[in-house]
Formats: sequence, C-alpha cells, structure tokens
Amino acid sequence: MRTYFEKLLNTSQSQKQLPFIFPLLIALTSGAIFSFALAPYYFWWLAILSPALLYAILHQRTPRQAFALGWAYGFGLWFVGAFWLFTSIHTYGDTNAFLSILMIAFMATAMGLFTAFQTWLYRRFFPETPLTFAPLWVLFEWAKTWVFTGFPWLFAGYAFTERLLDGYAPLFGIYAISFVVIVIACALVEILKGRWFWAIPSALLVLGAWGAGFIQFVQPKASKPLSVSLVQGNIPQDLKWLTEYQIKTLEIYATLTRTEWGRDLIVWPESSIPMFQTDIPEFLDAMAAHAKKTDTAWVTGIPYWDLAKSQQVGEPLYYNSIMSSGSESHGLYKKQRLVPFGEYIPLSGMLKWVLPAMQNDVSMSGFSRGEPNQKPLIVKGHALAAAICYEVAYPNLTRRNATNSDFLITVSNDAWFTGTAGPWQHLQMVQMRAKENGRWFIRATNTGVTAFIDHNGHIVKQAPIDKEAVLRGDLPAMQGQTLYSRLSDYPILIFSVLLLILGWIYRPRKADISFKSRR
Repeated sequence: MRTYFEKLLNTSQSQKQLPFIFPLLIALTSGAIFSFALAPYYFWWLAILSPALLYAILHQRTPRQAFALGWAYGFGLWFVGAFWLFTSIHTYGDTNAFLSILMIAFMATAMGLFTAFQTWLYRRFFPETPLTFAPLWVLFEWAKTWVFTGFPWLFAGYAFTERLLDGYAPLFGIYAISFVVIVIACALVEILKGRWFWAIPSALLVLGAWGAGFIQFVQPKASKPLSVSLVQGNIPQDLKWLTEYQIKTLEIYATLTRTEWGRDLIVWPESSIPMFQTDIPEFLDAMAAHAKKTDTAWVTGIPYWDLAKSQQVGEPLYYNSIMSSGSESHGLYKKQRLVPFGEYIPLSGMLKWVLPAMQNDVSMSGFSRGEPNQKPLIVKGHALAAAICYEVAYPNLTRRNATNSDFLITVSNDAWFTGTAGPWQHLQMVQMRAKENGRWFIRATNTGVTAFIDHNGHIVKQAPIDKEAVLRGDLPAMQGQTLYSRLSDYPILIFSVLLLILGWIYRPRKADISFKSRR
C-alpha cells in the first residue's frame, strides 16, 4: 500500500505504470467519502483527505484524463452526499426504488460535471499548485449557487462549522473557509512529496482563523431579550397535504400553542397551515385576534395565493410564504428559491409519469418564486430577516435578506427527508449563515431540527427530532455588521480570480507542448 501511494504522489513515469482504472476508482471513492465530513457524522478531517486525494491523482494528467477523474469524483460526491433525496422521490413521490435511484444517479452525473470542468480547466490552463487548485474549487462552489438555478450543497467549508477554521466566516464567508480547507488539503500532498515549505502557509492559515475568532463585529442591543416559542407539530409528510387531515393539523398546532400565548413571539414552521389563506380567513382572523389580546406576535408558514397578481398575469400564482400577524407584528415573505425534487420537480412536464404524486401536491410542483428584495417581517419593533427552508443554503441571498435585521428566522419542513442526513446538513448551513451575518437564527421546523442558534453559529437549544415539541428561548437582538455582511463574497471571489490570472501568466509553457504530444 505504501509503495502504491508513493507511486501516486511521485513521478509521471510511475503514474504511467498504473492502469487508469485505479485513479478513477480513487476519485470515485474520495468523492463518496466527502459527505461524512459533514453533519451528522462530523468526520471533519475527511473534508481534507477527500480533495487531497483528488489533487494527488491529478498530478501530470492530461486535461482529458482530468475531466474523467473530476467527473468520477463529482459523481461519488453527489450520489452519496445527496442520497437523502431518495426519501422524497421514492417514499413521498410514489416512484419505485429503481427509478428513484436512477434519478439520483442522473442528478449526480449532471452535478459531477462541475468538478469535471473544474479539473479539466486546472490541468489545461494552470500550473500544479494549491494556489490554482483552491481558487478553482471556490469558484465552482460559487457557480453551484446560480447555474441552472443552483444546488449549493456539500461545500468543503461546512465541515468546519464550529471548529478550527470557522473564524473566517464573519470575515469572508463560507467560500473563504472552503479556500483554506483546499489549500491545506493540497499542501499536505505537497509536504508528502518533500516540499516542506507548504507547512508554513498551512500553519498561518490555521492561526489566522484562530485569531479571527477574537474579532467582535456585533453586540447585543440594549433592548430586552425577545421571548420566543417554536412549535414543532411533527406532522407526517404522507398525511400533511391530505384534505381529511388538514383540520387535524391545525388542531395539533393550536393545542401545542395554548401554553405559549403571552410570550413575545410564537413561530409555526413551513406550511404548518396546509391550506391557502383564502381557504381559512376565519381561522387566521381568530388567531391574529387572540395573539393581539395576549400581546403576542404570531409567525407561521402558509401557502399564499396572490389573487391580485394572479388576475394580472392570467394564471394562479402560489407562493410558499411566511406570514406575521398579532401584536405589533406584520409582514409577508414569499420564498425566492425552491428546492428541487422536494418542493418542485425540474423538467416537471417530462417527469410527471415517474412522479405521480406531484400531480396532486402543490408543495411539489405548484409554487412560484417570490420577488427579490422583500422587506423583513416586523415583530415587536424588531426586523426579522426571513428564509424558508432551502434558501439558507444560498449565502448571498441570506446576507441580502439580513440587511438591517435584528434576527434571522427560518421555517422548514424536512419531513421530506426524515431519517436521513439531509436535515442535519441543512441545520449546519443555518449555523454558518448565523455566524456569517452575526445574528441569532430562529429555526422552526415540522419534524426537526428545531433550534435556536446564536450569532456565533452555536446551537444554544434544540428540540428532539421527530416528536411533537415546543422550544422556548429568550434571544438578544444584535446590532452591528460583520465584514462579510458588508462586502459579500466579492473579496474571496476576486482574490481567487487574481490567483488564477497569475497562475495562467506564469504557467510553464512546456506543459502545453507536453499535453499536445500526449493527445
């Protein structure tokens, strides 16, 4: 094994002696193990080992070989890392197991192209160094937030939420942490090759993260803490949208809420009211009136039918939304980013025959996207920047919504993925968004993980998963802005581009001749 690893790290001649199937299998395996660095497993060191192996096997590969290795890595990454989609497609999408796995494999094949193009560009245009591999990694993570509407999952930096490198989050955001992770991963490979000088920048980056943790960008306001109650109804997904279960759902939430009236804020999770506001005006009016009577603000997730806008465009427009009412409270937020395969189906017109359940479930196929730059919810004189479910995976979207806010609030229904790693990966992203923006995050979910997360990204309190529960907390409003909230992702993205420009300018031209001769 040692001899094989030495061959892997050393010369092009030794690599020629290895059949290409071996590095291809290493790429596939190293991609597959990456997600175990994230929640709920937390083997953070795999976030270093996984890209380190990819970096090592790309040594002196042709661009065509690099493309294949990157694709294998990306397929393993997404097939294993996002396999939680199987529950929503198979269990709740009424799709047989074989087709469900085939759809996930298709998704992994498509998403694997990100890594494939990343590694192709790396070997085609840039010298072999951590300072070109890492910026390319970062730029392709960023691309996953907007190409084809985006699927920003499985970023390297999330493995270090609450540990070692998270001090960079309020400075430069998740991509900066990913950059540092990849530099360290590649540096370890270089050190094993005998290039010991790479130990210096690696150590400095770790020390920099430690030092950054002492910088305080935000502080509590002088106002009294906001007393908050989060209600977790634990409604099974297969019952949630059934007409005959709708009243039962309202009864469960109303019953759990009875003891909470009189607190500053009560929050129900995403689509906890499984009917449009036009279907139950009497219930909503009664809840708002009781909230005012008890001096309580009430925030709930609800499907919203925009009647006025629907008339303008000539078709019904439905939104996944958060509504605020009650005492000193108002606002409506419409979700801007929808989750593929859980909330809407990409290419739905072509896929209805394999996902029959979507024809009758508005939560899977019927929502429209909310407009950008929406106002925050107002609760007891505080501005609450809203995010619904999947939206917290988008760093810049959360940052924009968080502008001039006192708290961040997110509601979710991860019952789509119950029993999988999906809800825990999702929670980890919420933690990172809290630390990036320096605000407490109020998170209410249907089945879990319901939690209060402080401005440093630490989980202060959480409810038991897959149970009915009420979670209470007293939260301080924060003031001030982190550097990230002011500058967004621009510093790390610009820095990455500059490194690549320098790498391309100073790239050894003999490598171009070598590639041409090996085609």
